[in-house]
Amino acid sequence: MRLIAPSVLSADFANLGRDVEMLNRSDADWVHVDVMDGRFVPNISFGFPVMEPLHQLSTKPLDVHLMIVHPEDYVERFCDAGAWSVGFHLEAVDDPMPAIRAIREKGCRTCLTVNPDINFTRLYPYLEEVDMVLLMSVFAGFGGQRFIPDTLDKVRAVRKEIDSRGLKTMIEVDGGVNIDNAGLLFEAGADVLVAGSSVFHAPNPEEAIRQLKQAESR
Repeated sequence: MRLIAPSVLSADFANLGRDVEMLNRSDADWVHVDVMDGRFVPNISFGFPVMEPLHQLSTKPLDVHLMIVHPEDYVERFCDAGAWSVGFHLEAVDDPMPAIRAIREKGCRTCLTVNPDINFTRLYPYLEEVDMVLLMSVFAGFGGQRFIPDTLDKVRAVRKEIDSRGLKTMIEVDGGVNIDNAGLLFEAGADVLVAGSSVFHAPNPEEAIRQLKQAESR
């Protein structure tokens, strides 16, 4: 599976409607929405006041990535605001299951993620419980960071674990994704690539999305 989820964190906020319309026309599969609270990560992005118009404008599913403390207190509200998938960080909670159950009860897809400095095998006990795991290939909280190469080995290991259990759990990768590594990530076993700067800062964003989907290993 080769899905591209452009991150609107890299969009032009003064022309957000225009950029969402571009995504609607494009080959993008999902729209990735990065939510930051200034506590779990040092930056602050957007929340419910932006989620609702995004939901109204976008014809693509909203893939929400919560980089916040106490995500269990907010997951239901994000589902109500139009999220199709809601993910949160394993390291932000003592026990991820209450938030996973709350997301599922709202009818949204569930996703669990870890930062690069968290042992990715900590996701393994929850592979049966979620629809997707997200491996951060940069540290959460800032756009435009350089891709961490050992993410490829992590993707291969998680794919092997998922396949060995006969699961359909998807693998998403977020951070520093571009035309040079997209093919390698898909080949390693990723299903979904989040791309921000490499899409919205490209001369032709729609073409950049198409190229990412069709990227070969380099």
